[in-house]
Amino acid sequence: MGSRKRESALARKIANQDVAKALHNDCPSSPRKMRLVADIIRGVEVEKALSILKYSKKGASEKLEKVLLSAIANWQTKNEGADIEEANLIVKEIFVDSARQLKRLRPAPQGRGYRIRKRSNHITLILGTKN
Repeated sequence: MGSRKRESALARKIANQDVAKALHNDCPSSPRKMRLVADIIRGVEVEKALSILKYSKKGASEKLEKVLLSAIANWQTKNEGADIEEANLIVKEIFVDSARQLKRLRPAPQGRGYRIRKRSNHITLILGTKN
């Protein structure tokens, strides 16, 4: 590796030191339902987001809580000596994209079949520090 490439890789590593990412692909839930919960915790501190997700009635909150805990664990492995409370972590970005759909048929009157689309989604959560 050349010196210029090495320097830019080191600069990128230092810039991404305070950022942690977690993904959950093919989550068997509708993206629309998941976005309702994701919008609540966007830009919120990590401790507050965990308490919001823990006491929410929505089923999507359980899956988002797992993804958030995974992102926190990823941040801890990057920054082994640092403390989470002192780092002032926030949910910097969270977005829910639609994934594949399972197409099924449900019996309908007069010999017809109605199509059922079982939707799934991809969750991407990025943690960052508060500036």
